[in-house]
Amino acid sequence: MTDAPGWPGIPPSWTSSAKTGLGTALSPVSRVWFTTSHGILNEIYYPRVDHACTRDFGLIVTDGRGSGEHGFFAEEKRDCTSTIEAMEDGVPALRMTNTHTGGGFRITKRVFTHPRHDTLLQQIAFDPLQGGPFRVFCLLAPHLVNGGAHNTAWIDTYKGETMLFASGDGQWLALGASVPFLAQSVGFVGASDGWQQLERDGRLTGLYDRAADGNVALTAELDLSHGPIVLALGFGANAAEAAFHLRASLLSPLDAALEGYAANWRTWQAGLRSLDRRVNGHNTYRISTAVLRAHEGHTFPGGLIASLSIPWGATKGDDDLGGYHLVWPRDLVQTAGGFLACGAHAEALRVLRYLRAVQEPDGGWPQNCWLDGTAYWSGQQLDESAFPILLVEMAARNGALSLPDAPEFWPMVRAAAGFIVCNGPMTPQDRWEEDAGYTPFTLAAEIAALLVAADLAEHCDAEDMAGFLRDTADDWNERIESWIYAADTPLCQQCGVRGHYLRIVPRVPGEASAAQDAWVALRNRPPGEDALPATALVSVDALALVRFGLRAPDDPRILGTVQVIDAVLKAELPQGPCWYRYNQDGYGEQADGSGFEGVGIGRPWPLLAGERAHYELAAGARGKAETLLASIEAHGSAGMMLPEQVWDRDPIPERELFPGQPSGSAMPLVWAHAEHVKLLRSLADGAVFDMPPQTVRRYLRDKRTPRCLSWRPNWRSHTIRPGRALRIDLPEAAVVRWNASGTDNWSDLETRDIGLGVYVAELPTEGLAVGTTLTFTWRRQRDGGWVGENFTVTVRE
Repeated sequence: MTDAPGWPGIPPSWTSSAKTGLGTALSPVSRVWFTTSHGILNEIYYPRVDHACTRDFGLIVTDGRGSGEHGFFAEEKRDCTSTIEAMEDGVPALRMTNTHTGGGFRITKRVFTHPRHDTLLQQIAFDPLQGGPFRVFCLLAPHLVNGGAHNTAWIDTYKGETMLFASGDGQWLALGASVPFLAQSVGFVGASDGWQQLERDGRLTGLYDRAADGNVALTAELDLSHGPIVLALGFGANAAEAAFHLRASLLSPLDAALEGYAANWRTWQAGLRSLDRRVNGHNTYRISTAVLRAHEGHTFPGGLIASLSIPWGATKGDDDLGGYHLVWPRDLVQTAGGFLACGAHAEALRVLRYLRAVQEPDGGWPQNCWLDGTAYWSGQQLDESAFPILLVEMAARNGALSLPDAPEFWPMVRAAAGFIVCNGPMTPQDRWEEDAGYTPFTLAAEIAALLVAADLAEHCDAEDMAGFLRDTADDWNERIESWIYAADTPLCQQCGVRGHYLRIVPRVPGEASAAQDAWVALRNRPPGEDALPATALVSVDALALVRFGLRAPDDPRILGTVQVIDAVLKAELPQGPCWYRYNQDGYGEQADGSGFEGVGIGRPWPLLAGERAHYELAAGARGKAETLLASIEAHGSAGMMLPEQVWDRDPIPERELFPGQPSGSAMPLVWAHAEHVKLLRSLADGAVFDMPPQTVRRYLRDKRTPRCLSWRPNWRSHTIRPGRALRIDLPEAAVVRWNASGTDNWSDLETRDIGLGVYVAELPTEGLAVGTTLTFTWRRQRDGGWVGENFTVTVRE
């Protein structure tokens, strides 16, 4: 075999995250997912939705003379305008039309995966418009698996047919066509790959058979002399398996395979609620439902990744293994909420069972993980422990889970509630994965989850535990304003309001109190701009207090915060308003539009317009909610994929950045599509779909106040209101010794095991006068040792 020169090629990178389309077969025997942008295929995933196996796969057109003064060289992704559409509503089989910007040719493609084989199929029609004659080549960059280095490419035969192969990290692919290639070669990217030869000579002048252990590319010349052809890309656990899937797919009728692909999607979509909405020729509802469903791993039921993309992929190399094709429990539950909203109950139940399977022994969940549950990052976010509990309630409330079946998930809920109680309410990371402290979104999710867990505990005859959880929720709910609401801040003065909820506030070490005078680290910002006082930061997260039912939308504190949010975080864009996560956010492109690389400037998030629309609906402003729905949809790509972020500055055409259009962040973001589906359902219902009824009933209707005050050794309070019990929460069994106002009348009280990793002793305070001080300590039951310190709590109004 002829070895290609130039080993190992240039350092590998990924490609654009700005997807215009995606697809997969709803079939357990087909394990291929694809994405498109700029008129070509880019990341293709196999055999799991978290395993990217290619960088891109497109066509090059030449006249056989290279790109010199009189030659012709054009790439689909750079030199064509592209249109894309689903072949029918709700079926992600894509029709792409790429027209050469110089008027030379038009390429039409139909793209889908075979429903019975691990094969991606492209039917390609080439129409010369002027000039020529033309030669057409396909160029494929393998990245097996989740990496472009250490791949090997070669040319071989299977059953007498010539194919191009690649392997890496235990997976193989095979490239072939419905008619034999006219020529083929493999090489190292940047040195001996086909692009180099075609750009220089207009044809494959060096035919290499093998390129081993590097960044490789496969190139073949297509024979279009007899009309449209089918390009097939097969995958397998070895070369023969990949070739088999390829050959078997090409030997079956294309239209029959397409109909099988479409029929499965058609059947699934037919079982959903009718919330259809057409914008610019696209059924945006069916696009969003298809996006949700397409992100599930067939062999990991209920496991859905956050996005089939790698943000700012062109600047990312093999060290960014995960991209967004990982499972975030928060995003996963948001997606399950979208499933429930559209009536996909079976999918929501699969998510619950998946979450149960990947729950950690301590009751929490990984910050994010691969489909098999292996943690990727090591952070801890308590909203991600609360969301699975809320999903159980939402599934039961919407008929996906019957009350008699709810105890199936009680062990998961009990462990998660215990994790929250023992580690909350302060979170080590907020929902933006950046800072530790008290933050409105996490607090709202935690408190709602504790009330949901209490209801399930009661249903499972754990009355003592149910009371403990409700008492904890009530205690935390009353303290919210003392932790994260501030008056007379610089933002108050700027916006003319009395006070507002803060983005995040650090906790005083060892205390339950919040350090509102502390500074908060700003991640992803350059030195000198990487910290602000807690009172100078505001976030859209405060709207969660309304979304989760803890505060009324017309609460003056909420109204003042909304006024600050709009003054500081609202971006008026040509497509409609959108919001930043928080002021001085650093997660986004740099000022010149270059990709995020640890430092940047945060851009507006369309899903936050969805959160704001839900707030407006809760406040009775349906018209505003409908306007924001249109804004979300207007910020999508040509294929109506919803991005994580959109560009908010003057156009930078060379970087494809235009106001209100997708930036280089993740697209599609499944969370954004889930928010879109939930908003459509909320508007149809006339009420916020995922608002928990427990909080609304307890705090907005019944105005419940705490019965007791919670005290922990690592989370101490020093005052208690008259008439409330003092609950001592300890991590192990003990005997609490206590007295009132320093007398010698000490009493002993044995803790009781709540069943959540907490042992409780409740000190009676009825009748104690204001100013009375309770003093207490404890002796451990396991060894009889004293804690060695006295603690005090004083009765105060």
